Amino acid sequence: MRVMRDAIPVCLLICLLAAPALAADAFQTQAGTLEITPIMHASLMVEAGGQVVHVDPWSRGDYRGLPKADYILVTDIHGDHLDLGQIAALRKPSTVIVAPPAAAAKIEGARALANGESVTLGPWKIEAIPMYNLKRGPSPGKVYHEKGRGNGYLITYGGLRIYIAGDTEGIPEMRALKDIDVAFVPMNLPYTMPPEEAAEAAKAFRPKVVYPYHYRGSDLSVFEKALAGTGIEVRLRNWYP
Repeated sequence: MRVMRDAIPVCLLICLLAAPALAADAFQTQAGTLEITPIMHASLMVEAGGQVVHVDPWSRGDYRGLPKADYILVTDIHGDHLDLGQIAALRKPSTVIVAPPAAAAKIEGARALANGESVTLGPWKIEAIPMYNLKRGPSPGKVYHEKGRGNGYLITYGGLRIYIAGDTEGIPEMRALKDIDVAFVPMNLPYTMPPEEAAEAAKAFRPKVVYPYHYRGSDLSVFEKALAGTGIEVRLRNWYP
């Protein structure tokens, strides 16, 4: 597991200055330990069984020292999710890239996965969950994220179920989810939803652990307080170092 720089002895610090100050959270699965590393905004890395999954890699994150991807998941066409330069930097000849059709069309060799579809890649099952706005948009009658264009993802590894919501409001498809172990839920206006709405959605599908992400400018204490006493563990991490 990665550790923060302030926990590293001074004698070792010089050797590790090229590595990003990221910490991974470990989860136990039926297939062994799985680690999740928050990187930046909506970007994160999942590692298990010697394989690496990068989600929405964005060049504004610090990728120094991080491994290249066996799999890359892209949620949407916007630049903070679809960054062709960072995808190329993490890509190996064998890397499998999964994206919704609108994004896959922009990535050479990507595998298109539409809402409701799923694919099994080695020990990983990837399900495409809808992500969209219910009411928020740039002008009357328009929304920032249309239904069917982008994907949230439900990743299953060794029985552990990880939900990555993408840019979405608290849509019915999110609220109907069951048996989610770990969830990443967005909360920023005007593009997704405020913390109060994110908390209400989390109460509906009750993940064991929930991370606020894609939250620039939001008051996370509102989300945390709204879920106090529910039995849902809220984990706050610094996605904007």
